[in-house]
Amino acid sequence: MPRPWMSSVLLFASLLVRLTDGRVRPLVPPPPDIIAAEGITPPIEPFAVPIIGAALPRNGWTATADSVQDVNVPSNVLDGNTATMWHTEWTPVNAPLPHTITIDMNAMNVLDGITYLPRQDGSSNGNIGEHEVYISVDGTTFTLVAYGTWLDDNTEKSSDFEPIPARYIRIVALTEAGNRGPCGTEINVSNGGGYIPPPNGLGKWGPTIDFPLVPVAASIQPFTGKVVVWSSWSARTFSANLGQTVTALYDHLGSKTVTQRIVTNTGHDMFCPGISLDANGRTLVTGGDTSQKASIYTPSTDSWSSAANMNIPRGYQASATCSDGRIFTIGGSWSGGLGGKNGEIYDPKANTWSLLPGCPVAPMLTNDAQGIWRQDNHGWLFGWKDGSVFQAGPSIAMNWYGTGGSGSQNGVGSRASDGDSMCGNAVMFDAVAGKILTVGGSPDYQNAGATNAAHLITIGNPGSTPQVTTLNSMAYPRIFHNSVVLPDGTVFTSGGQSIGNPFYDTNLEFTPELWNPATNKFTQLVPNSTPRVYHSFALLMQDATVMSGGGGLCDTCSANHFDAQIYTPQYLLNADGSPATRPVITFASANTVVPGNTITLNTNTAVTSMSLIRYGSATHTVNTDQRRIPLPLTSAGTNSYKVTIPNDYGIALPGFWMLFAMNGNGVPSMAVSIKINGP
Repeated sequence: MPRPWMSSVLLFASLLVRLTDGRVRPLVPPPPDIIAAEGITPPIEPFAVPIIGAALPRNGWTATADSVQDVNVPSNVLDGNTATMWHTEWTPVNAPLPHTITIDMNAMNVLDGITYLPRQDGSSNGNIGEHEVYISVDGTTFTLVAYGTWLDDNTEKSSDFEPIPARYIRIVALTEAGNRGPCGTEINVSNGGGYIPPPNGLGKWGPTIDFPLVPVAASIQPFTGKVVVWSSWSARTFSANLGQTVTALYDHLGSKTVTQRIVTNTGHDMFCPGISLDANGRTLVTGGDTSQKASIYTPSTDSWSSAANMNIPRGYQASATCSDGRIFTIGGSWSGGLGGKNGEIYDPKANTWSLLPGCPVAPMLTNDAQGIWRQDNHGWLFGWKDGSVFQAGPSIAMNWYGTGGSGSQNGVGSRASDGDSMCGNAVMFDAVAGKILTVGGSPDYQNAGATNAAHLITIGNPGSTPQVTTLNSMAYPRIFHNSVVLPDGTVFTSGGQSIGNPFYDTNLEFTPELWNPATNKFTQLVPNSTPRVYHSFALLMQDATVMSGGGGLCDTCSANHFDAQIYTPQYLLNADGSPATRPVITFASANTVVPGNTITLNTNTAVTSMSLIRYGSATHTVNTDQRRIPLPLTSAGTNSYKVTIPNDYGIALPGFWMLFAMNGNGVPSMAVSIKINGP
């Protein structure tokens, strides 16, 4: 990966290998302020958790580096003494970056992560920022397993990755976190236990992306495909509400770099918000810790700005972009007071919020054991025809909300055999047919068993009673999981817990599942090794992979995950696991359309189907923006096709969409961006 190098001095404190062989390890609970803010209680039943953080014995290991100064030799990262360090040359020449340290374990081990401890002498000089982690079996050919940017402080850093056999591990320091000149103290490597090669045919997990924060919320940006992620006022904790937000921007399709920014100009702590992408591709972030504020991220200028304040303070609400381009929100008693969080709507053109007294929140409440504080959280909202919004859950009750005038509400029954399903998932996988898949969730926000239930909701005209069908269940019960619709209409679900315990990596589900609407079956996929539970996210990327990340944000607890992983679905792979040949969209007659328009698309080879998927945003299991539109093809000549955008803004919401083409083997192209202009 090419990087712009910078001149600096590098010091490594410590490098450690960590163990994850299935043995139970002690959990570090959240601190008192987090417990108070969330009202959480410890796990209620026994559990098993893989060891994370236990180091392999480093007897007989050696370390080499590209540069050294005096007694600060590479072997210091293996001596267990935090008072010693490896330091690159600073005199008589300041050795320029990048800098590399390579550890030879002198035997093969199964590795699944490293830890790096910066210097512990009170100085911040030398903290590694942007980095790459490689492994090798022979010391000659190295494979990238993790990359990204570490947080600039003196706490121990980690890079977790999928278990892999290796003898050598290498860290390449590309930048120094504060542009002061890098260094470090101890490095450990973790043992992945008994290694079983992942099977072919079930997709694969790729390199880990390290972030300088716990990525609780995320939004993918049109055209660039960059992902903006954020935590709270702090990179690792919340609840202080200091009117700022720690963010990072990840360039998935370009340089693969992660850059950090602390957003202060909006005065908004954007932890636990509602999120929607407006008709111009801007990310609207509402409420959260700073419960009345709203902020806008504009991808074309990579900038944050303030939007008008909401009328009702909120946290844990959901929002949905409507057919007319306005954005509806409801619920959110986690922050800003309890109860009465009725609907209101934002007009991006006028930058104004309007109350909708005819959209009461009461009909969509769950019966959570913790009361109203939880009962109106994380609504499953879908913008639909004529400015309507369909609320599919997580309550067992379903409702239609109208956004015209002072608003309206119409209850339309229960979700078949399902119960309240807090922190479950709902995905509109076929917007033309009004089809929504719901999976998992729990009757209570915590300390209640999750369900593995799945249901199909089919909606029609606004106000009409939807059809609800109970489907075959998932293999695993889940709460705090995430679901993503893929270009072929299948739905990928990953992570979660069988019993909801915020800020505890317990009762974990590591095996993703893929639901196929053609067969109504869930297929178990290749497991990953990092917990993705409370405060995690997942998004479909422009290259048709899935980014899954985050979890935690509980200060010093053991459930913090400063990273994300890329899952490559099997449709991008051959049977032997090698990359499949992808079709390429070589021409699009228009990239800005309105419903009813026809687009001509040329490809480099024959394709058999196309689909539109709206750019997504996700936090706390909610991704109301994602929806898929299957596009029937009409031949326009050799490898040339015409597709027509559905002639209804309720189906084809205004905003930016990813257009994919798939060949006869189901292999998708890279997406091209299409903007559907608003009315």
